[in-house]
Amino acid sequence: MPQEIKTISLSLPYRLGSMNCYLVATGAGYVLIDTGCSNRRAELVEELESAGCTPGRLDLVVLTHGDFDHAGNAAYLRERFGTKVAMHRDDSGMVELGDMFCNRQKASIFIRVMNPMLPALFGFGESERFQPDVFIEDGRNLSEYGLDAQVLHIPGHSPGSVGILTAGGDLFCGDLLNSTGKPALNSIIDDLAAANASVARLRSLGVNTVYPGHGRPFSMEEL
Repeated sequence: MPQEIKTISLSLPYRLGSMNCYLVATGAGYVLIDTGCSNRRAELVEELESAGCTPGRLDLVVLTHGDFDHAGNAAYLRERFGTKVAMHRDDSGMVELGDMFCNRQKASIFIRVMNPMLPALFGFGESERFQPDVFIEDGRNLSEYGLDAQVLHIPGHSPGSVGILTAGGDLFCGDLLNSTGKPALNSIIDDLAAANASVARLRSLGVNTVYPGHGRPFSMEEL
């Protein structure tokens, strides 16, 4: 059966724009892709519950990568909704240590200075840190959680970035691509060669609609 997708757009702190969480109704329950910053927790929970995703019905939270604007509510949702949190092992240090540049390539001097301040800026304190319940690798099928989809390892924005590709050709791409303007590669890239290889791979997979972490959904032809 077709899987209904609800976009939940949450504002980022300090007028930095917004990010998208995607709630997918599977028929038996729900899967949430990304969770937003903790400063919009009440709004996220209201959106989930108004859609029918109440505690006990959220089967899985998938994090496309470890950045705080995507992982900020994961630990809370696990506790409140009794769910599991899944992500790629290569980004797990970000959420376990509260270090958004863990396992990324060497950052600029500016980023190294700013890095200790980022947890406070994005509301990722001690209570938001966690160890993932499920490590997902390339090719992992998510049907056991009711989602007819597979995991794609698409590094570039971060080493452990993943996409979720449904059987119907919908792709949740995290921050590899965005469409805050024209659909394009994200301006923040950790490994450009890896990012370009990931995009080339996506072009070969019959993707129909891309659901980015930031911006509107778009067709692969627009990229």
